Amino acid sequence: MDNNGNEAVAGTLWTIGHSTREWEVFTGMLGEAGIEVLVDVRRFAGSRRNPQFSGETMAHTLPEAGFRYLPMPDLGGRRKADPDTRNTAWRNASFRGYADYMETAPWQRARDRLAELAGTTRVAIMCAEALWWQCHRGLIADDFKAHGWEVIHLAAPGRSEEHPYTSAARIVDGQLDYSAPEPPQAPLF
Repeated sequence: MDNNGNEAVAGTLWTIGHSTREWEVFTGMLGEAGIEVLVDVRRFAGSRRNPQFSGETMAHTLPEAGFRYLPMPDLGGRRKADPDTRNTAWRNASFRGYADYMETAPWQRARDRLAELAGTTRVAIMCAEALWWQCHRGLIADDFKAHGWEVIHLAAPGRSEEHPYTSAARIVDGQLDYSAPEPPQAPLF
């Protein structure tokens, strides 16, 4: 809490999806938000349809546009769900798999590295999907929000939105939880 009784914010993290945006529009959105470092959270940083967004290309073109590029494939999606998952609030197997992956040491280390970086500079995480709620960026955003961060999704030039929790997210005993709540027991009589 700050001196005014408001909850203190740990920091701010931005997210963006490259989608089919023109390069100038994409970098313009980053510039509008004052982003300094773009963290690529794709597990496989390639794009046949939009080669300007391949990791190899961005490693050269983003610095030319004034941004640092940092790939973090350990935060990438496309993870398989554990058959014994506890993350049953997710009906989508991809999101369930990513929620399972979030419980692993490699994800935790990468998340901590991202938090450390975002605590000292203006960072946006990027994946391919424009709509954050159709991308694993939503789950990363849930985690950061649950840890006291403000998360801002860059939606379009001049338009951003603060992250609400995803539909599957609950906070239980101060922790992010994607398990489906137990339905209340019906009265016996």
